[in-house]
Amino acid sequence: MELVEMVTNIMTKNGLVMSFLVVGAVMALANALGKATKGRIAGSAIAIVFGLILALVGGLVTGGEKGLSDIAMFSGLAVMGGGMLRDFSIVSTAFGASLEEIKKAGLPGILALFIGVILAFVIGAIFAFAFGYTSAADMATIGAGAVTFIVGPVTGAAVGASSEVVAISIAIGVLKSIVVMIATPMLAKPLGLNNPKSAMIFGGLMGTTSGVAAGLAATDERLVPYGAMTATFYTGTGCLLCPSILYLALTMFF
Repeated sequence: MELVEMVTNIMTKNGLVMSFLVVGAVMALANALGKATKGRIAGSAIAIVFGLILALVGGLVTGGEKGLSDIAMFSGLAVMGGGMLRDFSIVSTAFGASLEEIKKAGLPGILALFIGVILAFVIGAIFAFAFGYTSAADMATIGAGAVTFIVGPVTGAAVGASSEVVAISIAIGVLKSIVVMIATPMLAKPLGLNNPKSAMIFGGLMGTTSGVAAGLAATDERLVPYGAMTATFYTGTGCLLCPSILYLALTMFF
């Protein structure tokens, strides 16, 4: 009993360090299961599903609103999954991309970025309206979530959406990421995903960096840098367009 209390105290007092340990363990297990499927299902997709299950368990056990982080010994997950590290991830990923490289995709690659962002936003906004979220702020936030789970909360914070709507936008983005991860290897052949240029256009259209990277890794690891590169620009484009031009367009009608 004393050992259990000692471990619990250590995990509680060193929450952020322990959160990396927990996430690392989940990723290790997910990657092992992904290899067992011979790459048909990416380890990242399995890890996200595990994360959602653990969040549900944490919410049911504590009756709280922050998932597993509501349990004291896992409180560091709230910091690790918070806005600070999210924004750091956006910036660090963007620094890894080169504007000169994206030019290699030519006009189709640039068009793919804008078509992908606008189309996802419009589809998300339509679904939001269909389910009763009729204000411009709510529709913009949920539409931005359909762009990516990063763009959703960024847009929600900018337009003043409620935490409930922001949560929905994140859920939509996570679902999109999982679908892209799983579907990419299956659709790679009919889509012609067998060269860097097609991978860059695909990344620009889909946009979810984690989904594109994991899906292309299961298809052909050599294509990952190209798809991830334009997917990164997609995220940046979404963060610029969704809380500004696209949101203002919605305010003209709602």
